[in-house]
Amino acid sequence: MDRTELRALQAPLKARYRAAPEAALVTLKARGRLDEARIACKVESGRALAVAGLHPATGGTGAELCSGDMLLEALVACAGVTLKAVATALDLRLDGGEVRAEGDIDFRSTLGVDKDAPVGFRAIRLTFALDTDAPAERLDELLRLTERYCVVYQTLARRPDLSVTMGRA
Repeated sequence: MDRTELRALQAPLKARYRAAPEAALVTLKARGRLDEARIACKVESGRALAVAGLHPATGGTGAELCSGDMLLEALVACAGVTLKAVATALDLRLDGGEVRAEGDIDFRSTLGVDKDAPVGFRAIRLTFALDTDAPAERLDELLRLTERYCVVYQTLARRPDLSVTMGRA
């Protein structure tokens, strides 16, 4: 897809959202079922069933997906798609590349070994290695706009309002 095709694809959406801002508000959903036999949760994705379980550092076998890895994978996916869309909109040629995310977790927290250890990622590093001959200032713009428009990155950076409820099935 080139810049012209992307603009043609997005133009009617942008016009609709300008005319009716409420049309741009979409509620994304995820759903899972607790596994009855294992410490696992079966997450329904759009294309398959992903089974998440304990990370090996907390007693898991490694056979199931780790939700922490899934979070990093979501960041990589969103950042990669956003970067490609921004590069296309900027008419910046990319001949390929790689997106990586790494995150540091102290598992003493989730195992209750150290109640002062924070639960969750302490740090997340997102890295792009691009195959391009674009000048540095264009890559700086690409990175700035990718950070600005990547939904997962911005969600992690801004910390949305969270709520939790519980009821009976």
